[in-house]
Amino acid sequence: MPSGTYSFHDPHDGTPLGEERFSCAPGPIGWRYTGSGIDLTLDARGRPVRLEVLAGGWRVRGGATAVAGAPGVVWLRAAADPTVDAPATEAEARAAGFTGRSPAFLIATATLLNLAVGDSAQLRLIALTEPVLAAHTVDQSWTLATIETHDGLAVERYEVDDLATGERATIHLSGDVVLAAPGIELEALDTPPNRRITMGE
Repeated sequence: MPSGTYSFHDPHDGTPLGEERFSCAPGPIGWRYTGSGIDLTLDARGRPVRLEVLAGGWRVRGGATAVAGAPGVVWLRAAADPTVDAPATEAEARAAGFTGRSPAFLIATATLLNLAVGDSAQLRLIALTEPVLAAHTVDQSWTLATIETHDGLAVERYEVDDLATGERATIHLSGDVVLAAPGIELEALDTPPNRRITMGE
C-alpha cells in the first residue's frame, strides 16, 4: 500500500501551498485513496463511487450517478461544522468525475480513461476549487504520450490540455502515484506504487 507525502506550490511563482500525507491501495470495490482532507473510492471502471473533500471550513460529498440517462456526478457542499448556519447546496452534472488540487484526482482520471500510448480522449470534470470548494466544470483533453521505464518503474507521461484556455500540463504517473505534475511534488514515498487498476478488472 503506497504511502507518502506530496507538497503543493503555485506553479507560476513557486509559493508553497501546503502538503498532503496520503495512502492508497486496491480494494474490494476498486481503489481507495485517503489523504489530508480527501477520501476517494473508485470502482473497477475508475468511476468515483464515494468522494469526501474538506477545505476552508467546507465539506463536499459526491459520487457517480446518471444525469438524464447519461453518466454524471452528484455532490453536496455543506459547512464542515454542523453548528455553522450556512445553507447546504446539492447539485448534479453530466461529467465523468471530479478534479481538484489533490493528486488523487489525476490518478482517478487516468484510471477512468484507460488510454493506450498515443491515444487521446476528451472529458468534462467538476473542479472543486480551494479554499471554499466552489464547483465549476472544466473540459480537458488527455493524451498518453509515452510509457518509459525508470529505476524499474513504468512511468506514464500525459499531456493534459484545458480546452477553455489552451493551457497544457505534463503529468508523470507510475501506477497509482503521481511522480510530478504542475504544482505537485512527490516529497516522500514509503512503499512502491501499485499497478493501477484498468477497465473491467
